[in-house]
Amino acid sequence: MPDLGQSAPDFTLPTNGGGTFTLSEQSKAVVLYFYPKDDTPGCTKEAIAFTEHLADFEAAGAIVVGASKDTAAKHDKFIAKHDLAVTLVSDAEGTMCEDYGVWVEKNMYGKTYMGIERATFLIDATGVVRQIWRKVKVPGHVEAVLDAVKAL
Repeated sequence: MPDLGQSAPDFTLPTNGGGTFTLSEQSKAVVLYFYPKDDTPGCTKEAIAFTEHLADFEAAGAIVVGASKDTAAKHDKFIAKHDLAVTLVSDAEGTMCEDYGVWVEKNMYGKTYMGIERATFLIDATGVVRQIWRKVKVPGHVEAVLDAVKAL
């Protein structure tokens, strides 16, 4: 699990649209956000908010990438249904979720289970983690991340 000032764990994973994404090949800052599941209320709101601010992130020199354990095919359906513009990577094996420490024990209605913690990592153009948000609440989050990107 990376900490502030450490190198972000590299990964190459399939994306929506049949592509692949490799962190170490990026020449811009990367906003990497983890979310539990495609097409659930909070995850949809977060993806729409990132999409609405995508031009602002690009103008500030960053790309936005969402990650969950959903398949790339599910990501394609999610993107089409909500007209999303963000890149979504599929961590079906869960390796990246483990590397970033977001595969955690969760509790809902008294039942304990493993799932993805909603978290965002701001990684600079050299691959170093500059900011981490854990246990993210969706309202206002995208704006806070954009402010941090602008401050890089």
